[in-house]
Amino acid sequence: MSTTSGARATGLRGRGRALAYVVLTALAIFAIGPVVLFFFNALKTNGEYAAGSLGLPRSWRWDNFTAAWTQANMGAGLANSAVVVLGTAALTCVVAGCASYALARLRVRGSAAFMTYLLVAGSLPAQMFLMPLFYMWSRAGLYDSRSGLVLIYCGLFSPFATLLLRSFMLNLPREMEEAARIDGAGEIRVFLRIVVPNALPGFLTVALTSGLSAYNEFLFAVTMVESDAKMPLSTTFFSFQQGFTQNFTLISAAGFIMIAPMLVLFLLLQRRFIDGLSTSGLGGV
Repeated sequence: MSTTSGARATGLRGRGRALAYVVLTALAIFAIGPVVLFFFNALKTNGEYAAGSLGLPRSWRWDNFTAAWTQANMGAGLANSAVVVLGTAALTCVVAGCASYALARLRVRGSAAFMTYLLVAGSLPAQMFLMPLFYMWSRAGLYDSRSGLVLIYCGLFSPFATLLLRSFMLNLPREMEEAARIDGAGEIRVFLRIVVPNALPGFLTVALTSGLSAYNEFLFAVTMVESDAKMPLSTTFFSFQQGFTQNFTLISAAGFIMIAPMLVLFLLLQRRFIDGLSTSGLGGV
């Protein structure tokens, strides 16, 4: 009977594994399918797109990407997005890193109230800050500037980043920090020499999430930036899409160019991103 029950358990495990593979394959197709379809539509002519948007292209029009790049001015938009994304990621890491270290390692008066504030601030819709920020940024000379957009994004993404880094730092051992303090190191040196190197996966996760959010954000970008030369890629693509052109193949090509950099970056860093989330304790949230 033990042999029969063992074989039955092995069969159940095999069927469960096969079912898991089927579900994961279906989810992968569901996630990748729109991107592949977007790519195929970018290689069609307008006639092929009108005849059917779900099939393969008959004539592979690679020049659609060149035309979309030129007509949509995507080079300038991509350069502006790179400045905004890198600035947002760097500033968010600095602000969230200092705040999370203070909350996780230092005895700060009112830290519980500040944690509550971060939870409440992170749950508020960003749209409610649009008009006050527009008025303040206009008075402060930050309207129509990439630095002003970076400051807004840092304020939007810092609450979640602080909570994530704090939970990551709580899991770090304290022995090396205590040894450094015994040797005479101050808090700044302990933070820079001990905590930051050990918390690099958490910082990478914060940089990736804040960078992706800044790259995809549209509402504040289209409101706070007016000049065409300073528009990030999201607003550049929107302006091209809302123009007089009805060439949907060029719109598909421009859209694929827009998602390609972040898609490649996420695929290259996905393992570290998942490791950072799971180590911080937020993987199940």
